[in-house]
Amino acid sequence: MKEILAFIDAKKQEFAHLPLLKFMQDTSIEPIQRLAWSPCATPFIMGFGELNKYAFRDLTSNDPIQIIINKHTEEDDHHWLWFLSDMEKLGFDCSLKFSDTVKFLWDEETQIPRWVIHQLFFYAWKSDPLHKLVIIEVLESTGNIVFAHATKVAQELQVLTGDKYLYFGGFHLAVETGHTTGTDNIETSLQSLELTPVQSQSALELAEKIFALITELVNALFQYAITHNQQLELKQISPINNTVSAA
Repeated sequence: MKEILAFIDAKKQEFAHLPLLKFMQDTSIEPIQRLAWSPCATPFIMGFGELNKYAFRDLTSNDPIQIIINKHTEEDDHHWLWFLSDMEKLGFDCSLKFSDTVKFLWDEETQIPRWVIHQLFFYAWKSDPLHKLVIIEVLESTGNIVFAHATKVAQELQVLTGDKYLYFGGFHLAVETGHTTGTDNIETSLQSLELTPVQSQSALELAEKIFALITELVNALFQYAITHNQQLELKQISPINNTVSAA
């Protein structure tokens, strides 16, 4: 497994240079605008909880790797609740007719986030525990990068609004360690896994495919962000009288 983890780490370094991540670092752009991609991510984020519950988790298995995965899914299956909380605080919770909401969620702009979560279900459902673990490791490594940048934006927003952000802030980053969670000394355990040459090759190929999927997702979120970021305004707390005003 050492070879697989080294490959994932190398791909993570490439992933860190994607345009969305540079966009979130650009302090010349208002912080709320640097999170303009959030609505587009909704199908992926909401589907991610179900991916953990219904594709990664298998409570009937006694496989040691599957048991590790099951523990991980218990931590990872409810982050969408934090997302909804933050979306309200960020002012994205605007009034839409039900039909307009459905149209947005199945619109062309959200097609790639929908497709990516469907593809992840496809790969997870046909995978044994080892290959599920590879998928999770890629998702955790990329998630760690995204939320490391999002947390800095959320910290700027907290100064402006007085709100704490669960999904985009440090609360979420604290559990996005870059590895499967829920098991003590997980990195050592992963490093010690012995793979056959066939397993190693298939795991590398799968990791490459998952990185490609998440890269496509993040690039789609960037395109959405640069299209919609100028439409946003931030509700700020006045430092003088603690009243709410539009930035």
